[in-house]
Amino acid sequence: MENEQLSLPNYNIPEDIRDVVAVTTLDRLYNWGRRSSLWPLTFGLACCAIEMIAAQMARYDMARFGMEVMRPSPRQADMILVSGTVTKKMLPAIIRLYNQMPEPKYVVAMGACASGGGPFKEGYNVVAGIDKFLPVDVYIPGCPPTPQALIAGLIKLQEKIDKDSLKKVRWYQKGKEDPNYVPMPILGPDLIDVRRNEEYKQAAAVKEGA
Repeated sequence: MENEQLSLPNYNIPEDIRDVVAVTTLDRLYNWGRRSSLWPLTFGLACCAIEMIAAQMARYDMARFGMEVMRPSPRQADMILVSGTVTKKMLPAIIRLYNQMPEPKYVVAMGACASGGGPFKEGYNVVAGIDKFLPVDVYIPGCPPTPQALIAGLIKLQEKIDKDSLKKVRWYQKGKEDPNYVPMPILGPDLIDVRRNEEYKQAAAVKEGA
């Protein structure tokens, strides 16, 4: 959303004051501020992280989109770029970082491995897509995606933010429970998703009955 798009299209502002006056809605102003200052978490998993680093360099310059401030702390980040293969051993750490991020927060699955497991999908130690545990906002295809693909995906995320409304966003809804909280999985002989406990119990009961 460019500065001139901040104003509503049905208002004709004189050209000589267009740089200092805008007629808009609170939703558009709020979304314009958020989309223009998305701070990613300094976090990388595998070869996709090299492309993420390249996208921050001068040739591609993500500072144009307000995304150049890679934060070392999840409590200062707005977005987590899952860039690389998600192993079962690494997943609890990713979820811990996600839960520590304040709302509003976004998840971008960068590359084939983060989106669906990639070439390691059938591996015994690989999670077949981060969306099995975290709510993904944007998927970026590729193995690995180029910096141009990453920037295109982040522009899609900006377009999604533009459609938000203060009346409907989850972080302003009443209620003490965080609707986006993800319980920590248990890493034992295999990865156990505690949200599926009832399903595990039913499967065990069927097996014992047989």
